Amino acid sequence: MTSRKKFQGLVAATITPMTPDGQINLRVIRQYVDYLVNEQNVKSVFVNGTTGEGLSLSIQERKQLAEEWVCQGKDKLDHVIIHVGALSLLESQELARHAAAIGAGGIAAIAPFFFKPTHKDELVAFLQKVASEAPGVPFYYYHIPPLTGVKIRVEELVDGIKERIPTFQGVKFSDTDLLDLAQCIHKNETQQLEFLYGVDEQLLGALAVGANGAVGSTYNYLGRQTNLMLQAFAKADLALAQKYQFLTGEFLNFVIKLGFGVAQTKAVMTFVSGVPMGPPRLPLVAASEEFVAKAKAKLDSIVWPDGD
Repeated sequence: MTSRKKFQGLVAATITPMTPDGQINLRVIRQYVDYLVNEQNVKSVFVNGTTGEGLSLSIQERKQLAEEWVCQGKDKLDHVIIHVGALSLLESQELARHAAAIGAGGIAAIAPFFFKPTHKDELVAFLQKVASEAPGVPFYYYHIPPLTGVKIRVEELVDGIKERIPTFQGVKFSDTDLLDLAQCIHKNETQQLEFLYGVDEQLLGALAVGANGAVGSTYNYLGRQTNLMLQAFAKADLALAQKYQFLTGEFLNFVIKLGFGVAQTKAVMTFVSGVPMGPPRLPLVAASEEFVAKAKAKLDSIVWPDGD
């Protein structure tokens, strides 16, 4: 694996655009890329993850999306990370080989969540089998215990993992356990591991304990404001950084009370960006007109520190 600059900043957890009849809509990916780069100043993406309904897509659909993001992101995006996790080891390996073949900048995998690993060694063995299929590609573990039910602490997992997985680059840490995150960062200060935080409403807390950056769904439509928060934090202007975090939290707190998930994220992205994201795939159901109206009114009412 060639040397690379340590990753920093925001990564948009991409939505999978779909046509009204539920097929993936590859035609809007170019527009989507341009919107992220030009309007949100977000130049890295995480494809086929939770926000992208990756586990609801067929292997062929996931490959097509990966190819389109790599193609449309060429010379525009800094990093295209492809999520290759699956319940089947063979399918995950197939996706890893494919991601390497198309030139993805990184791959990631969640823990299997039907037959679950219960110990570190079991999980590392699975991840090693996946990562080894893409030996020249940086590999990330996607830690999301609220959805997988796999609660092996990352502090424990990353201890010695580079010996088993030489391409191991870091963790997409989508959990609220900042103690675990802080211990990971503290114990790996001498290594070039990357810890990308995945709970958008708590990003400022993660930055305070040393997170390199973040992967999240809100960066699709609040990337510009979150980038300003990162800038304020970097300048030690904590008061300004807090304002951005509090306002992001105000919006999310409002929509969570209405019922907020991937389907609703698609609706918000559609009305903010103008890029049609379409409906979700069953068992998820489309956001209601009432939700869309209330969410839009709430977002429009927020006055950000930059005057927007």
